[in-house]
Amino acid sequence: ALSNMKDTVTAGFTNQYSAITGSGVRGTRNYMLSTGNGAYIKLDETQTISGAYFTNSTYAARDMEQGSSFSKKFGGTDGNDEDFFRVVISSYLADEFVDSTIFYLADYRFADNAQDYIVKDWKWVDLTSLGAIDSVSFTLTSSDTAPWGMNTPAFFAIDN
Repeated sequence: ALSNMKDTVTAGFTNQYSAITGSGVRGTRNYMLSTGNGAYIKLDETQTISGAYFTNSTYAARDMEQGSSFSKKFGGTDGNDEDFFRVVISSYLADEFVDSTIFYLADYRFADNAQDYIVKDWKWVDLTSLGAIDSVSFTLTSSDTAPWGMNTPAFFAIDN
């Protein structure tokens, strides 16, 4: 979805279309927000893309910080749970898989808890390694899962 939502504070699904940054890259008004797996971008022509900026939605970031009735606070009560939330960016050419790269939207797998983080700024992800492609897809995974699927809200923002 194309979004211009600015709420960086409100937790929960009623604020599912805001980026945690409150704006697009460099303060622009609009950015894209994706939910769930299977989102993709079809390019007009085969090309090597340089990259894109990624960040968390406010919904996902606040949920990982605080937990909710559906999900846990990342790091757990003592901060030692090795949690993560990531997006796998896969590239395709003529409907054939080419390559993929992983970007961590949150990573609590460090031995030193001071290194744990939830992305709250726009971060550049270099995608040149994906090669000459005509489409990319996005798959979200998290350490906080249940038998029916992922508990972490499956939202992220992308720009430029």
